[in-house]
Amino acid sequence: MINRELIRIKIVQLTYAYYQNSNKNMDNAEKELLFSLSKAYDLYNYLLALIVAITNEERHRIEIITQQAEREGTEVPSQKFILNKFAVQLEENKMLTSFMETFKQRWEDDIEAVRKLCNQVEQTEAYQEYMVSDDSSYEADRELWRKLYKQLIQDNSDLDALLEEKSLYWNDDKEIVDTFVLKTIKRFEPDNGDQQELLPEYKDVEDRDFAQRLFRAAILNADQYQRYMSENSRNWDFSRLAYMDVVIMQIAIAEMLTFSNIPVSVTINEYVDLAKLYSTSRSGGYINGMLDTIARGLISSGKLLKVMPEPRVKRDAPVEDKKPVEQKDETEIKEENNENINNEENKV
Repeated sequence: MINRELIRIKIVQLTYAYYQNSNKNMDNAEKELLFSLSKAYDLYNYLLALIVAITNEERHRIEIITQQAEREGTEVPSQKFILNKFAVQLEENKMLTSFMETFKQRWEDDIEAVRKLCNQVEQTEAYQEYMVSDDSSYEADRELWRKLYKQLIQDNSDLDALLEEKSLYWNDDKEIVDTFVLKTIKRFEPDNGDQQELLPEYKDVEDRDFAQRLFRAAILNADQYQRYMSENSRNWDFSRLAYMDVVIMQIAIAEMLTFSNIPVSVTINEYVDLAKLYSTSRSGGYINGMLDTIARGLISSGKLLKVMPEPRVKRDAPVEDKKPVEQKDETEIKEENNENINNEENKV
């Protein structure tokens, strides 16, 4: 579950924090990195457990209403939602059950938040259509929870605030972890029963190794990497750069030089995105140009054994030869960029 996007984010955060801390201890900093990554996996499991908690609260409500209806001789409420096949399978899941047995947090301790979510569930169009639908398939049950998660849990400021109170590490994790919860919901199959596999903490040993090696390289070779930045700062006073920009470029250079199987373009794109997220509005463009220049310099000097496409040379065609350029909308451009990045990642 912990992928390289999340690892890069954590390393940027913790490298910045490392330099703000007067007691710079590499071993302690590395332990902090691994601990913060493990907290992201805790959040993944805890958000899955929220689906179970909502189902249990609805079950409790139905039991009370059913008892009242039986006493009064009125219509008994439908049990369709509390018997949702996906939710029941998740509740019985061996991996989730094992996690929650040892995890100290409990949704029962925040029952008011769970009840509020139950009220919101009952008001959604997805829930109301589901309750009157004749479709009782597993696929319909699973799809309901995918919709409910996206509508009520993925973008919920009250829930985000509650989770942040429980762990400061979760503040920046939820957006990425939400995507993994949704991926897990889609992967569930009825034939797997309680043995359905959840996402592992790390996809493989290489990703954990990636985190440790990148963090150490960024810290231990900081002087050398910052010298590369200073030499290529293009008429900028290096000492006046935003410090977060320096940290981001430092880690990007470490990745370029440490991992021979990651294309330069992938590294640059990843850290430009992080600059847009964590630094100034102008940082993305500046860092893109700086990293491109630094990478080409390292390649030409033989310090970086990778290849990069030749830089594009802008030439104005004669007026009579110019043709109208097909305009592409933002979605088309984004899809092309994502496809290019995916193709390069697949080579890794």
